[in-house]
Amino acid sequence: MAFPIALAPFGEIVTTPVRNIAIVAHVDHGKTTLVDHMLRQAGVFRQGQVVEERVLDSVDQERERGITIIAKVASVTWKGVKFNIVDTPGHSDFGGEVERSLRLVDGILLLVDAAEGPLPQTRFVLGKAMAERLPVVVVINKIDRRDSRPDEVLDEIYGLFIDLGADEQQLDFPVLYAVARDGKAGTSEDDALCPDATLEPLFLAITKSIPPPSVGQDGSLQLLVSNIDHDEYVGRLAIGRVLDGEIRLGGEVLVCGDESSSRARVGGVYLFSGLSRKPVDRAPAGEIVAFSGISNVAIGDTICEPEKPRPLPRIRVDPPTLFMLVRVNDGPFAGKEGKYVTSRHLRERLFKESYRNVAIDVSESGEPDAFRIAGRGELQLAVLIEAMRREGYELTVSNPEPVLEESDGKVREPYELLVCDIPQVHMGRLSEILGARRARVVEMKLAGSDRAQVTWRLPARGLIGLRPVFLTETRGEGILRTLFDGYDDWAGRIVRRTTGAIVSDREGKAVPYGLFSLEDRGTFFVGPGEKVYQGMIVGEHSRSNDLDVNVCKTKKLTNIRAAGKDENVQLSPPRQMGLEAAIEWIDEDELVEATPTSIRLRKRHLDPVIRHRLARDRKFEAADSQ
Repeated sequence: MAFPIALAPFGEIVTTPVRNIAIVAHVDHGKTTLVDHMLRQAGVFRQGQVVEERVLDSVDQERERGITIIAKVASVTWKGVKFNIVDTPGHSDFGGEVERSLRLVDGILLLVDAAEGPLPQTRFVLGKAMAERLPVVVVINKIDRRDSRPDEVLDEIYGLFIDLGADEQQLDFPVLYAVARDGKAGTSEDDALCPDATLEPLFLAITKSIPPPSVGQDGSLQLLVSNIDHDEYVGRLAIGRVLDGEIRLGGEVLVCGDESSSRARVGGVYLFSGLSRKPVDRAPAGEIVAFSGISNVAIGDTICEPEKPRPLPRIRVDPPTLFMLVRVNDGPFAGKEGKYVTSRHLRERLFKESYRNVAIDVSESGEPDAFRIAGRGELQLAVLIEAMRREGYELTVSNPEPVLEESDGKVREPYELLVCDIPQVHMGRLSEILGARRARVVEMKLAGSDRAQVTWRLPARGLIGLRPVFLTETRGEGILRTLFDGYDDWAGRIVRRTTGAIVSDREGKAVPYGLFSLEDRGTFFVGPGEKVYQGMIVGEHSRSNDLDVNVCKTKKLTNIRAAGKDENVQLSPPRQMGLEAAIEWIDEDELVEATPTSIRLRKRHLDPVIRHRLARDRKFEAADSQ
């Protein structure tokens, strides 16, 4: 079935078959690498053009972290068929991007690692795709790994389909084997490992197994906005799929919002071509398009004809599980390093983010100059805070807390499934750590090479700060993955940190003499010459209580000459606390101060007298409750 995609110079419509697909998988299973080679072999890049790896990971944080954060659309044409490819994130914290992307496509390409097999995010995206009745093409990737086990992985994939309630039609999916890093695919392992193998079998399987776009028969415009982008030349861009009719350059449309509708005029229409957007006069049903000129459009809005409004159900994603409070920076160094420092700036930026990303919820808090932001996990929230500080914002953030709900008079909290692939020798110690975080074992199986794959179920707040502890206890050999598993009864108090904080008792500069005399008290986060202030956390105490210290202390000079030389001060290097590590480390009475140039940890109340009085009151309240 053919669909028109562009207006030719003399007015005729050029027809080209279209396939809209999303590439989904667990994190680090090779989605973006596969898209790279699809673009290369389809001739998107000119001969000799130097192209970076993971070309679709264009955001700075995506390249630094090595993960996809924002879903992106690219387009290739192979043997007369146009493929609109949506590259989706693999981390569970960005599941909202995946859920939105599935509204754009007619089928999915499911990548599974030939050694690791189906993992939590694989189950999540597959379940969403099956709920939308989308056909699936399975690609078992990385079959060149030394520990690959493609036959067992294929059995696990079939088992996953059955667990999710697949019928006979959904179980009849094509299977390909691939080495995405080399741009090879085949219907068997030998074909994929052949030296002259290409991705032609993959393109052929998509063409045969993924149907052309299904379009409405009414003929009037109907488009669901699934994403919002920004272009430095044309401004706000809305991205969506034309479900019926066509969207025209300069055409008058009706924007059907959540509560009201408004008329607008389309300023520009763009089709995806390779990695860029190509301006066209009109785009027909079945195409994924971007359009400009409508400033008040939001994700979930329906664009339709003013005379025939036909609003579609809004896009709904799974609710957030964690929240934190974002405040203006009210510390002694406020306004010295950032460009945007007021609550008005914070409000505009945060609500703009919630407008663009339906997986993040922003609301007013009960405190002045503070806002409540909620998301899927601490990584998603940390990515937002990191983006803001790079844009020039100064702010402070609290420790993450679970989003609670009340049902039948009981408090319920979000739970997560934690899947760990670890050496068996570390099982005992890890069970002890997770037991203290209210986790219980759901499933355990041996994975070969003296490794075990264990699934725990625990409260979402039990994951806060777990990753660094997990990596330390498994000597860096463990692999940790999570998946949201609904709400359940409150599990009780969880003690995440058994150590206290070393707090500066005055403002000044840290000096080697002062730090050296305190080294046996714990680990420091600051080094010589760094500016500190009263109430700023400068280290981690080796005991459970907080300790106020003077890191600005200098050696007193006298008129008496020493017989020998003074001892050379040798300090241990300070622990570097990045934004994620700082958010995971802080406790209820502490904050992270994030500026464009610095990450600092501080007490919520800088005055030690106030802190000691509040600690005494809490102690008395605990005694009275007992």
